[in-house]
Amino acid sequence: MKLQTEYMQDLMDRVIKNHPSQPEFHQAVQEVLVCMEPVAKAYPEYVKAGIFERMVEPERIIIFRVSWVADNGDVKVNRGFRVQFNSAIGPYKGGLRLHPSVNLGVIKFLGFEQIFKNSLTGLPMGGGKGGSDFDPKGKSDGEIMRFCQSFMTELSKHIGADTDVPAGDIGVGAREIGFMFGQYKRLRNEFTGVLTGKGLNYGGSLVRTEATGYGCCYFTQAMLETKGESFAGKVVVISGSGNVAIYATEKATQLGATVVALSDSGGYIYDPAGVDLKLVKRLKEVERKRISEYVKERPDAKYTSGCSGIWTIPCDIALPCATQNELDGDAANALVANGVVAVAEGANMPCTPQAVEVFLEKGILFGPGKAANAGGVATSGLEMSQNSMRLSWTFEEVDEKLEAIMRNIHRQAKAAAEEYGEPSNYVLGANIAGFLKVANAMYLQGVAY
Repeated sequence: MKLQTEYMQDLMDRVIKNHPSQPEFHQAVQEVLVCMEPVAKAYPEYVKAGIFERMVEPERIIIFRVSWVADNGDVKVNRGFRVQFNSAIGPYKGGLRLHPSVNLGVIKFLGFEQIFKNSLTGLPMGGGKGGSDFDPKGKSDGEIMRFCQSFMTELSKHIGADTDVPAGDIGVGAREIGFMFGQYKRLRNEFTGVLTGKGLNYGGSLVRTEATGYGCCYFTQAMLETKGESFAGKVVVISGSGNVAIYATEKATQLGATVVALSDSGGYIYDPAGVDLKLVKRLKEVERKRISEYVKERPDAKYTSGCSGIWTIPCDIALPCATQNELDGDAANALVANGVVAVAEGANMPCTPQAVEVFLEKGILFGPGKAANAGGVATSGLEMSQNSMRLSWTFEEVDEKLEAIMRNIHRQAKAAAEEYGEPSNYVLGANIAGFLKVANAMYLQGVAY
């Protein structure tokens, strides 16, 4: 995916110069700018108004120290981040990630992607992202609570129900959200929908846990239907074994598929009879064990150390749901050689640019993350609506709204791809459809935004 116009190449060069040593951010911007070249030609007023330059520059970046006390009394120090990228169509919205790999470049890449993802949902949400290089693995509940309280003490100065509404991400589940919400409420003396992913008994939404995985399958199903296909009878490989992967497995199974593989950072399991989801949920959600433990209770399954080999397993549908750049060009070629018909990104940017090129060149149905994994933030937006109205919808109501949103995202992406001359190129379509709504809002609001 190379830039063809001097204008966009100059802009990309400036991004690299102004944001050095941030490869994930550069990768995300490059993908979008490639798709924006025909848009710049069609909308010269956006070029004149500097919309493209403003879109790639965050409105605000907040970096802060997080000091907390370990159980043994030692004082620990981590770095906290919040990138408030774009608020043209609503308050900043995006998750908080707690993982040793977190740095400013990763948070900027995620926040930039969030702009377009949130736009595609049709809900009034801007783009943002945050987190810390704190690692919750191996920490006690008390240590995690003290970290979360310290983190929120600073973050609370910069967020609010109508300003910035964070959510969970890698390393931030119901426990962490609860600790953060409790500290925010204590500091601000108000009970508002300032965080999403909350517990059901204090403002959370049903389906939020399942949303990203379910949504990925709903988007994939919509792609398959354009070819007269469905999940029924298909073999599916899913990377990861966290929230997204587990509930993608659940929904794919409900839709008639057989999921045969899951993974974690140590390796992957292959169970040709179909993954025992009840066992995986117990291992990962209750006992917090490694996926390698699966084969102790399912002796016919096989565990392999290392993650990349999961894409050599023959399948009809592949759903990368682990982390960025986990599926490269070689893996993409292996999937194609083994007959894959559809790939959808359950994680954020899990496919490298080389992998994406392979899928597009070979005519594989490919759902980019900003479209295929928008179900999580869509349901967060529905949680915000319920909080504002002081209502709680049923599981069926939220699930129905989620499926409708994902199918609408598919329609938008498909229509934009067709309008710009590349039918079935959902990468192009999703980027353009997401961009135009935000760009128009920025244009109408003047140069202040």
